[in-house]
Amino acid sequence: MFKSEALKNINKGEKMKEEVVAVFIPIVMFLVLGLIIVTAIYYKSKERQMLIDKGLSAEDMKKFFEQKRDPFILLKIGIISIFFGIGLGLGMILEDATSKEYWIPFSLFVVTGIGFVVANIFGNKLRNNYELEKKAGN
Repeated sequence: MFKSEALKNINKGEKMKEEVVAVFIPIVMFLVLGLIIVTAIYYKSKERQMLIDKGLSAEDMKKFFEQKRDPFILLKIGIISIFFGIGLGLGMILEDATSKEYWIPFSLFVVTGIGFVVANIFGNKLRNNYELEKKAGN
């Protein structure tokens, strides 16, 4: 009888640890997300302050931020998302076919990496065409 009570207490302690971890996961997630947002705002503000300290005019600052902006960022994100989905689907198909668990992460990394390369190449070509059209229009 003593052993069964001890086993119940051990199992109860393990269950309690899982519950505590389950509570901290969303808390840590929101803290990290908040830290990322605050850091991004801080560095953006710091960058603008440095430009003001250098004595740039409002027009120069506007040109600087327009040059920094990538007009094809959503296209790149879309291409990468499509390749991520293809990698996930391919990994699931290969895992079902071979019963090996490593196919999903492997195909996700490989196919998403290919997606990054394709998005970069495609984005650079579009950016070059966009700049040529912009120069020809001026």
